Amino acid sequence: MSLGMSYKPNLHQHIPGTSVNQVGNVHSPSTSLATLQSYRPIVNDYGPPSLGFTQGSSVSQVPQSKYAELLAIIEELGKEIRPTYAGSKSAMERLKRGIIHARGLVRECLAETERNARS
Repeated sequence: MSLGMSYKPNLHQHIPGTSVNQVGNVHSPSTSLATLQSYRPIVNDYGPPSLGFTQGSSVSQVPQSKYAELLAIIEELGKEIRPTYAGSKSAMERLKRGIIHARGLVRECLAETERNARS
């Protein structure tokens, strides 16, 4: 049940790191967008597609490290917090699945760290 509060982003708010022209339009530098998108997983066989991952079929790409994948999932989880508080059942389910997935990755990262420490 919603409490009548919904999240509506302010599209006219100045965001640090972006430039504002004389008229007041916000222009995001393309390099920032390219940098942000470079952290998104291109191929993810582990996470549910509902977390915003794109499904790829290219085998020639190098697999992403567990740590980078975990960081990407944590970033996606952050986007589900506000809608969950607003009462979104689907956001709550995505948050639950994402937390379960992140817990598994944390275990894998710890195991990988222990293996590397022994060798």
